[in-house]
Amino acid sequence: MAGTAQARAVQNYRKRLNRRGMARFEVLGLKKDRELVRAVARKLAEDGPEAAQIRVAVGEKIDHDTRSKGGFLKMLRNSPLMEVELNVTRRRVAPRKVDL
Repeated sequence: MAGTAQARAVQNYRKRLNRRGMARFEVLGLKKDRELVRAVARKLAEDGPEAAQIRVAVGEKIDHDTRSKGGFLKMLRNSPLMEVELNVTRRRVAPRKVDL
């Protein structure tokens, strides 16, 4: 019967979170980013002016619609390699003879 009490406790906790507009979820990431992700989640949960700023800043860095046309081209244009001049011409070489 201990399992049912525990299940009820979890269910009640999730209901309370839901009433506050909160949701519990799990993310995967690097161990070194754990505290950063938790700190960002805490600030976002406060839903104040700082949370709005974080949403805007992160939203600008992450492209939510990856299926939009021109996404790859946009990524290339924003690349740091855009400023680098690359020589992409090939040297013409006469075909070689092959003995079969």
